[in-house]
Amino acid sequence: AREFWSEDMVAFLIGCSFTFEHPLLAAGVPVRHIDAGRNVPMYRTNRACRPAGEFRGELVVSMRSIPAEQVADAVRISSRFPSVHGAPVHVGEPAGLGIADLAQPDFGDPPVTRDGDVPVFWACGVTPQAMVMASAPPLAITHSPGMMLITDAPDSDYQVP
Repeated sequence: AREFWSEDMVAFLIGCSFTFEHPLLAAGVPVRHIDAGRNVPMYRTNRACRPAGEFRGELVVSMRSIPAEQVADAVRISSRFPSVHGAPVHVGEPAGLGIADLAQPDFGDPPVTRDGDVPVFWACGVTPQAMVMASAPPLAITHSPGMMLITDAPDSDYQVP
């Protein structure tokens, strides 16, 4: 990407819900896409985001199927990571977000679910990428969903008490 960079460009680093997955696992909450060796499923929703200049669009969410009896744990644990998406934006019926078919994510891989699981949805860092795609600038350099910037900051740095 260096050959495309110019001094008038800006860069944004956006938090990712992957940051709270290890704490979920440590608490015994399964993260099914990790167990299956897949990327998390991500969906465009019907929830409009606040426009910023030429950028506008709908919220993109990631989804993890959580056993019903562990949903409260997932909410409690993820809410301690507010700078990397925090608590879920929706729990339960995907139609409430305008998602017609969980088996057909817009990004990532199809979900892995088990009987008794509840779909739990978090705001996703693909949201700004989808807005950039919709605004069609002449040039944008971005990540591939699920392939994030890696730093030496441990996940715990993003956790609040």
